[in-house]
Amino acid sequence: MTGRRLKHWGWGYEDQAPTATQLREAGEGIRARFGFGGEVEKPVALKDVKIRKARLGAPEAFGDLFSDAHFERVSHALGKAYRDVVRGFRGEFENPPDLVAFPRDESEIETVFSWAEAEGAAVIPFGGGTSVVGGVEARLGERPVVTMDLRRLDRVLEVDPTSLAARIQAGATGPRLEEQLREHGLTLRHFPQSFEYATLGGWIATRAGGHFATLLTHIEDLVESARAITPRGTWESRRLPGSGAGPSPDRLLAGSEGILGAISEAWVRVRPRPEFKLSAGVEFDDFIAAAGAVRGIAQSGLFPSNCRLLDASEAELTGAGDGSADLLVLGFESAHHPVDAAMETALEIAREHGGTVKSGPSGRETAAGSKEEGGDGSGDAVGAWRGAFLLAPYLRDTFVACGVLSETFETAITWDRLEEFHATVMETTRTAVAEVTGSPREGAGAPRVSCRFTHVYPDGAAPYFTVLAPAVRGGEVEQWDEIKAAVSEALIAGGGTITHHHAVGRDHRPWYDRQRPAPFAAALRAAKAELDPAGMLNPGVLIDPA
Repeated sequence: MTGRRLKHWGWGYEDQAPTATQLREAGEGIRARFGFGGEVEKPVALKDVKIRKARLGAPEAFGDLFSDAHFERVSHALGKAYRDVVRGFRGEFENPPDLVAFPRDESEIETVFSWAEAEGAAVIPFGGGTSVVGGVEARLGERPVVTMDLRRLDRVLEVDPTSLAARIQAGATGPRLEEQLREHGLTLRHFPQSFEYATLGGWIATRAGGHFATLLTHIEDLVESARAITPRGTWESRRLPGSGAGPSPDRLLAGSEGILGAISEAWVRVRPRPEFKLSAGVEFDDFIAAAGAVRGIAQSGLFPSNCRLLDASEAELTGAGDGSADLLVLGFESAHHPVDAAMETALEIAREHGGTVKSGPSGRETAAGSKEEGGDGSGDAVGAWRGAFLLAPYLRDTFVACGVLSETFETAITWDRLEEFHATVMETTRTAVAEVTGSPREGAGAPRVSCRFTHVYPDGAAPYFTVLAPAVRGGEVEQWDEIKAAVSEALIAGGGTITHHHAVGRDHRPWYDRQRPAPFAAALRAAKAELDPAGMLNPGVLIDPA
């Protein structure tokens, strides 16, 4: 792979890294704002990163299909969780792949599988490398590993304007597929925080949550059919708007995280680009009252495209508020009709629960003038939140350099259990963070723990918790492990899911094993044994290798 290179340790491209002056200024600002952090350190340069010698040689018979280049092995060694970014920052790449493969088509995927199986190697499918759950790290001991990067499969192959569907290769990133769909006046309208770098196949494999806060919240809601290459043949479902013919083959691929095969392409449901948009911000004095408003809107049948609730601390952190009120970010959009009436009904529901409209409605833009992330780009609270949302992954790299532990945890819970669940998880998180970091629970220098809803349903919500705390230099991973374990226990004990849209990977396995039914785990092992008898595809994810 040539051209502009991604950073080998963090988010974004190499040329997007802040300068020393910018980092120093950021450190000063972080210290002034939070009362901790601010001491700037430098990442280990790529040339100074030491990794183990490759246990496999790149076979010359296949041309440039395989690479053992230092940059490729390092940049494919970790995902983008806080613990990954910290280790990459310090030049600690304990489990680099021995080779990285870059297939151009399905026949080369088959070649990678057959060659790796003959060599006794594991294969880890790789999209944008944005996993935050250890989904792409080869923690496989002495077994050699080939990471298979699918980003050369990046084309929109076919568009069906009658059915509003498109056949897209799995390696297409968000911007790449949107760029090609734009030529047809269409959009997938799936904008997760990983949009810039993650791929369609990666979204499907991890059941990613995207742009829509209601109704079509997960990528599988947009999948019409999928095609995957497995070590024992091609898996392709029939294109259908719906079917009752047994368990869905597409649903089994969704969330499979690369253990059954490599998703090569999918027919996805697309839509005309929106012509009508409205955004509004509503403030509340009480988070649970605000949650009641969100529940009312979620159960109203209005299905807003955006219905995200930020607690006061989260609103202040993102610059969308001053920390005195909780903020509900509402948005409606349509390609066909004005959305004023839907917005006004939603705002009336919010007012009935004690909300005060502070921003909007605004943003009556055409699709040609709108931003790809689905917003109006205005300078109000809604625009401020949206900007912070998109910049958050970049800012985390700065936090690592400045000694700030930053991490997020997401889940989902039904409305009847939300109030107690939210209180318990917040208290557990505050206690764990204070104990692990040795910080005060309140006052100057206290860690920040906040919550927002990312997606909402008629029967529940997806709370997303953010932690900012002082990091112990050199002990960040151990800090993260302790906090992660405490919060994960609270999520499972409270009846929530261990993950709403971040997938399972290796980091969530202990709690996922408790969440899933045992007979289902046995059935999944049987499916893997049939498709991957050598147990080479992403071993240790979802189930233990045979």
